This record gives sequence, C-alpha cells and structure tokens, in this order.
Amino acid sequence: VQLQACGGGLVQAGGSLRLSCAASGRTFSSYAMGWFRQAPGKGREFVAAISWDGGSTYYSDSVKGRFTISRDNAKNTVYLQMNSLKPEDAAVYSCGRGRVAYAVLNEYGYDYWGQGTQVTVSS
Repeated sequence: VQLQACGGGLVQAGGSLRLSCAASGRTFSSYAMGWFRQAPGKGREFVAAISWDGGSTYYSDSVKGRFTISRDNAKNTVYLQMNSLKPEDAAVYSCGRGRVAYAVLNEYGYDYWGQGTQVTVSS
C-alpha cells in the first residue's frame, strides 16, 4: 500500500487549502483513513479520521468546525478541506491508513503512512 499526499502550500491566515491523499491497492474502501500533523519540535498530532464508508468522522478540538475530512472510495482518495486556517495549523500533514474499518484517533491505529505535505500559514 502506498499513500501519496498533496495539496499543501503557503496560505494567509483565514485562507483555505484542500489536501488529498491517494492510495494504491484494491482494499482502500475496507479501512478507515486519518490525517495527522507534525509541527517542528512536536510530536505527531491527530487531526481527523473517517471510517471505511465515510459514515463516521472525528476531529481534534483544535480543528473542529474548520476542517472537513471526506473520502471517495471510487477514487481511492481521502481529502482534508481546511478552512479558516490559523498560523498554529502550520505543520507537515500526513495521511494514514487505519488497521481496521472504524476510525481511530491514535496514531498506533494506522499501519501505512504517506510522505506528508507541508502547510504553511502566514499571519
């Protein structure tokens, strides 16, 4: 399984970005997917997760109401729409494939990771 994340970039505070994560393989639709981020000097932080069918979504308190996770199983792709970005959202964002179908909020619940995409937010 390979995950390829893209869509990061430089945006002003208050702006929006849409991240995408494309997965190889035929089992994408059987597993939950998640987005995590890591800022310099900090550990990996949970951002959002979605169940195998998109029926359940979860967000960290810091992004709830601003970010939206979604997936298109026909395209083997998971998305993260990020609105009202803040400087504290700046980080490398990575997508992960869950070990099971239901979404989990802990990074240990994911077994495959993409390479990450940089998000920079200017104030």
